[in-house]
Amino acid sequence: MGIVNVTPDSFSDGGRYLNHERALSHARGMLTAGASIVDVGGESTRPGAERVSLDDELARVIPLVRDLAADGVAVSVDTMRAPVARAAIDAGAKIINDVSGGLADPEMLTVVADSSADYVVMHWREHSATMQQGPRYDDVVADVVSELLAQRDAAVEAGIAPERVILDPGLGFSKTWDHNWTLLRHLNVFQKLGHRVLVGASRKAFLGELLGGREPLGRDGATAALSFWSALHDVWAVRTHDVSGQSDAIAVARRLAREGAVDLSGGVTH
Repeated sequence: MGIVNVTPDSFSDGGRYLNHERALSHARGMLTAGASIVDVGGESTRPGAERVSLDDELARVIPLVRDLAADGVAVSVDTMRAPVARAAIDAGAKIINDVSGGLADPEMLTVVADSSADYVVMHWREHSATMQQGPRYDDVVADVVSELLAQRDAAVEAGIAPERVILDPGLGFSKTWDHNWTLLRHLNVFQKLGHRVLVGASRKAFLGELLGGREPLGRDGATAALSFWSALHDVWAVRTHDVSGQSDAIAVARRLAREGAVDLSGGVTH
């Protein structure tokens, strides 16, 4: 899932793709590099980000969705707003990627339920402006699973078929760096929940911390390592800024898995 941020303030590439033609060209380049889905977002959800107006988000996102969908591209839209989701679906989006998992806008679940779009339910507690102010868990894996399943249940009860639901553990959202690593070590737990799993680790701050404070554009190698790890766990998709490197890492993981079931404690079992 290749990321196209049509925003001025995203942590990694804010402002680079505000121009419509540049964003369209970038999306097409990602498809050539191996992306299966293009994820379009018009509102930054980096830690500390303030919300943008509805009108601004619509103006940034919908023209790009419409043009990509007209080309036959599988488009996902990263939004927490029901009106944006509705307009994106009408413009041809096939997936709504809601980082709030239905908690930010009470109308979101109804909008998705009334469509045929798939729905990404991400684990979420609060908006970006405050989400990193001391997140606490008794057991981060158990707590995230419990809260995520409650969000999933709400989506299903609203009328979204279970097979349309995709789960995302929400790396970097109300999580410390250690929380992120613990969740990644337990991807198998999320894989057992009966839904497709999306992992979004691309260029995030916990990778920068691991690499001695490296800036976002220098984190693609570490992101590829996590894409490799995710592929070994057979996740449905990784959401990434760097499609080419992730495609290579996933190809290697799949080739190794062809030799037999991968023993994640070390080696390969037959």
